[in-house]
Amino acid sequence: MLDSMTNYADSLLCTMKVQCLKSTQNIDLCVYVFKKKYTMKNWNPITTEQQVREIVEKSNIKPQIIFKDSVTCGISAYAKERLVSGNDLLIAKADFNYLDLLSYRSVSNFIADELNVIHQSPQIIVLKNGEVVYRVSHHSIQADEIAKWL
Repeated sequence: MLDSMTNYADSLLCTMKVQCLKSTQNIDLCVYVFKKKYTMKNWNPITTEQQVREIVEKSNIKPQIIFKDSVTCGISAYAKERLVSGNDLLIAKADFNYLDLLSYRSVSNFIADELNVIHQSPQIIVLKNGEVVYRVSHHSIQADEIAKWL
């Protein structure tokens, strides 16, 4: 059963969650497979303004990536899938920090103000030496392009 659900998730990607939530059976399994597909253990969750300050400070030692994700947006889901697929290109060169901006909107606003970037979602922000060196949003989010800035 799990193999068939995983194959189903791979073939439908963004619609997987919707399909599962419409189903009256196996909802827990569907949500589990969806979350497993899109959750990376090496992505550091951002939940506070203090963490953002620490990320800026850590960028003096190692490049930092911030991914601002709108979890209900299809474009965000597509960008997230590309980041998951390109995770190996990024993780050796930088720390990856993940913000669920719907749950932590005030933190997202703080990032925009603190880093002097226009709020967008989905959005990637790359920091080096305490400064934003690259930012990109929507369909332009590509792991290979991000890697060039690390």
